[in-house]
Amino acid sequence: MTGGLRSFLHEQLFVGAHPDGRLTVLNRLVIVTILLAVAAAALSTERSIPEDGHRALVIAELVFGVIFLIEYCARIYAAAEEPGTGGPWARRWRFIRSPLGLIDLFVVLVALAPLVTADAAVLRTFRLLRVFAVAKFGRFSYAVSELWAAIVDRVDDLIITAAVAFVLVLFGATALYLVEGPIQPEAFGSIPRALYWATITLTTVGYGDVTPITPLGKFFAAGLAMTGIAFVAMPTGIIVAAFSDAMQRRRDHLIEDMRKHLQDLEIEDEKIEAKIAALERGRGPRR
Repeated sequence: MTGGLRSFLHEQLFVGAHPDGRLTVLNRLVIVTILLAVAAAALSTERSIPEDGHRALVIAELVFGVIFLIEYCARIYAAAEEPGTGGPWARRWRFIRSPLGLIDLFVVLVALAPLVTADAAVLRTFRLLRVFAVAKFGRFSYAVSELWAAIVDRVDDLIITAAVAFVLVLFGATALYLVEGPIQPEAFGSIPRALYWATITLTTVGYGDVTPITPLGKFFAAGLAMTGIAFVAMPTGIIVAAFSDAMQRRRDHLIEDMRKHLQDLEIEDEKIEAKIAALERGRGPRR
């Protein structure tokens, strides 16, 4: 009975343990709890909320803390089902020391901090730290890991893009320093001062607090703004292309694992075969 409960919790709480690799019902409930906890932490910083409302938010955050504590204990208990060497407690200790385990522990401690301190300033600090509960989302999404892998895979391209952006910002700041510096020394009197305007313009934010007034300055400003549009699109295209490649590799691995599983079992399952066929139709041509 104990082994069955432990196996069930492991399948429900640890992403990837479920046979189909999708988020389980329990994990979805945890995600909803995280969103509610983060929303409560954000609302607690609003001073216009009445005192009764703040008291209710504190109680709600404590409830969320208890839920996170129960989840954390359940994960430690179920971690004995994780693959690896050593006995059950060795695997549990490995989970506790892992980055995800430390994030869980941090979230629980922060959420339950009001139980051990009554200082208002400290309490407000812990309320803000509760926003870090959203960090638990990292364990729930393969997309996060795939996106990170895509960024690492194209890091050289991104570095080149960043270098080009720096050159453009420096060029724009230098041009505006030469053209606008004598007229607007407060805003463009030095290249470091002009760098603020060039950065805001290149990123297409354009606050409007600092603007060139000479015709030549406006010409450089327009050129830098147009360049900024292309600059924003460059890293976006690089990451999207890498992300698409990563998802393609993941789909290929999934198909290979499913076929290997069928071969090991030496059976034919029409449903699994149909799922494999659907994945193959969606993966497109190999590169």
